[in-house]
Amino acid sequence: MAFEERAAAPRGGGRVLVVGVDDSDCSWRAAAYAVGLARRQNALLVLVHVLPVHASAMLAGAAWMLDADDLAVAEQLRHRVATGLAGTLDLPPPRWEFHILRAADVATGLSGTADELRADTVVIGASRGLRHRLFGSPGVRLVKTGRWPVIVVP
Repeated sequence: MAFEERAAAPRGGGRVLVVGVDDSDCSWRAAAYAVGLARRQNALLVLVHVLPVHASAMLAGAAWMLDADDLAVAEQLRHRVATGLAGTLDLPPPRWEFHILRAADVATGLSGTADELRADTVVIGASRGLRHRLFGSPGVRLVKTGRWPVIVVP
């Protein structure tokens, strides 16, 4: 399931920068870094929000209840991004797209998007969660793929 909001003209073979966004501070720092990088490189900025897969809710047949909440959060993020990019008075906003997709995990979702769009660079915020410390952070997993340069923003 993939939803997409395009706020720019389709790209014409230029550079592509993929950045993962959620509502964490690290994610917003990564997005800010990616905006600057996209401006300097005249690249298409593709912001990706990966919706969680609720395995237990799927087994109970109640996943549809959580889907609406997940999409509402994603739409709020898209609105914050659009507002933030439109509010930069000094510089024009870069060309950008906002993708909402459901994937098993963040690294898988970002990898798929980066491969599909033939990204030049992937930017992600550093993970601070216990689960990521135990099982590996999405940033480390993306770096290990070795398919594109990955910038992990603290």
